[in-house]
Amino acid sequence: MTAKSAAAAARATVYGYPRQGQGRELKKAIEGYWKGRVDADALRATATELRRTNWRQLAEAGIHEVPTGDFSYYDHVLDTSVMVGAIPERHRAAVEADALDGYFSMARGTQDAAPLEMTKWFDTNYHYLVPELGPDTVFTADSTQQVAALGQALALGLTARPVLVGPVTYLLLAKPAPGVAADFDPLTLLDRLLPVYAQVLTDLRTAGAEWVQLDEPALVQDRTPAELNAAARAYRDLGGRTDRPKLLVGSYFDRLGDALPVLAKAPVEGLALDFTEAAAANLDALAAVGGLPGKRLVAGVVNGRNIWVNDLEKALATLGTLLGLADRVDVAASCSLLHVPLDATAERDIEPQILRWLAFARQKTAEIVTLAKGLGGGTDTIAAELAANRADLASRAGSALTHDPAVRARTAAVTATDGRRSQPYPERAAAQRAHLRLPLLPTTTIGSFPQTTELRTARADLRAGRIDSAGYEERIRAEIGEVISFQEKTGLDVLVHGEAERNDMVQYFAEQLTGYLATQHGWVQSYGTRYVRPPILAGDISRPEAMTVRWTTYAQSLTAKPVKGMLTGPVTMLAWSFVRDDQPLADTAQQVALALRDEVNDLEAAGTSVIQVDEPALRETLPLRACDHPEYLAWATEAFRLTTAGVRPDTQIHTHMCYAEFGDIVQAIDDLDADVISLEAARSHMQVARELAGHGYPREAGPGVYDIHSPRVPGADEAAALLRRGLEAIPAERLWVNPDCGLKTRAWPETRASLENLVTAARTVRTELSAS
Repeated sequence: MTAKSAAAAARATVYGYPRQGQGRELKKAIEGYWKGRVDADALRATATELRRTNWRQLAEAGIHEVPTGDFSYYDHVLDTSVMVGAIPERHRAAVEADALDGYFSMARGTQDAAPLEMTKWFDTNYHYLVPELGPDTVFTADSTQQVAALGQALALGLTARPVLVGPVTYLLLAKPAPGVAADFDPLTLLDRLLPVYAQVLTDLRTAGAEWVQLDEPALVQDRTPAELNAAARAYRDLGGRTDRPKLLVGSYFDRLGDALPVLAKAPVEGLALDFTEAAAANLDALAAVGGLPGKRLVAGVVNGRNIWVNDLEKALATLGTLLGLADRVDVAASCSLLHVPLDATAERDIEPQILRWLAFARQKTAEIVTLAKGLGGGTDTIAAELAANRADLASRAGSALTHDPAVRARTAAVTATDGRRSQPYPERAAAQRAHLRLPLLPTTTIGSFPQTTELRTARADLRAGRIDSAGYEERIRAEIGEVISFQEKTGLDVLVHGEAERNDMVQYFAEQLTGYLATQHGWVQSYGTRYVRPPILAGDISRPEAMTVRWTTYAQSLTAKPVKGMLTGPVTMLAWSFVRDDQPLADTAQQVALALRDEVNDLEAAGTSVIQVDEPALRETLPLRACDHPEYLAWATEAFRLTTAGVRPDTQIHTHMCYAEFGDIVQAIDDLDADVISLEAARSHMQVARELAGHGYPREAGPGVYDIHSPRVPGADEAAALLRRGLEAIPAERLWVNPDCGLKTRAWPETRASLENLVTAARTVRTELSAS
């Protein structure tokens, strides 16, 4: 096919779409099912209608080929485990008794069976359920869900392409099951898994699929020759079968690197590549292998992870370069649109001109369709769209919101000493022990406490004008009083005020900083039914006034025990926002760090002796390629130190991280120079404690002994057993006892019971230590 005919044949497609619905109907239906207010049939009906609505929106916008298989009740990786029969033994009976309840038991756990481990999906804030595999794992094909979704789309008269997690990525994301040797490599199961994938492909072809997309994002990471050989073998096997649909192998989030020649030579009919995160690298690599003659190339030229309008002329230039490198060039977003909100036009509180800078899923869909039209018909066919796009880009570039001279002057004046504590850790630790007088194995929580119905109602009443600010603040004071009283009675050592006044750990601060925009309907799935509204970091950042001092000092006035000041760190403020893309991330992080530094100093001046600056996103924002790690970790750790370094030696700085793989950033954790770090550890059975010990981490640490992402209440004996395992790696004088994460999403009954058990476990182990 000539470049001209490849352009004329251009089609628009996407890999996935937001699942929740305009009003988060899926979340409400699932949580209603869990509480017994919604039956299974009603839940399935909601899901069916949401899929239908999504597909119709896409088709009406001009998308030629809609995705199926991207919709999920909880997580698409968990759906893949069901598809291939990889059900943990402890959940097998529940799945066999009731497939839907068993599915949710794997995701959330039960009182008798722990859930699957949860961690971040590459460098995004989406969480997936980690497959548990072992040498005895037996895979069996169950394509029921995938075939049903495809059938529903085809029945609507749509052209549909099932999108599945690829077999290599599935195994690379998996971990050894409990009881299996830690050095077991799930990739050794590839030959056992491939026939199952082959059966699913056959089932989908029989159901009417012309194309199936197998996503292999794990191949954009650094991979060994053995792993690349496994990918070659997988697609040689699947591609060599005759009873299958056409195969499109997808990748995103970074450059394919050495995996591109492997996939280019594989007997598959097409590749989908990211031309936003790694446009130049993928273009060069594609040209180096001689392109994809006779194959389909799906070009991800619209950023699927951020919310800024696309530079259409730049994207068209990239698409033009790709013509001639493939038999057919189609236009798509760089990845699933799962990672962005649904529709920017729903936002009423953002100034109209600024709103034109933003593109959520529906606007990105329109951009994709426009680009496909321009590629096929020439720029004259989209002249009006290009002119409007140029005006929007110019408006953003010239806005006073994006350039504040005072902020830029302050960042220019920062010196290296601004990011260094005045004394080394051993001297600080001695000063903090004398000042705080905490017991061995001190107990604390991570920050937030349950957000009660009464509290949410009060917040809604304030927004609606049904109560005034005085009435709302009275509710906050009462809530803080209850939280402090409970912690006192339970026996926790370092308390928190519970964050009753906060809607979200990033949004709360963003709403009080200049340079941020807040949305009303910009919901994005974090995990399961947990949806967040990431704020939009649009311009230069500063802090007009104190943000947390008032409520922290009020809580401290209610108790003689130390109350932690609670802040969200600069890297997480970036990672969990839609961050500006018009300057280096390091520059933006420095601006946020300076604003937070002012808050840290004000807390200390108000008498707060323990200040926690959470950085749960430090690991998730780590670039996917090792060669890019040093630059990122240098500015990320410097931003944290710039935030925290201005306090006295006897002020104890904490940080917190959760739900990520920490082993490859232990040195960076050390470089933060925090006095205490708390980390997720319950589901991973204290793996992080062993990683800290292996590094020789010299400071205090609290690996979690209570998994807060499950309604399950761990007994005191279970918490004590985890604590003893932690002591095998971390000396008692440096070990803290705490949950994995904040308690905002939990209910009060399970929170009370779990924290009481946590304190009991700490006391039990203290007694054991004193007797030894």
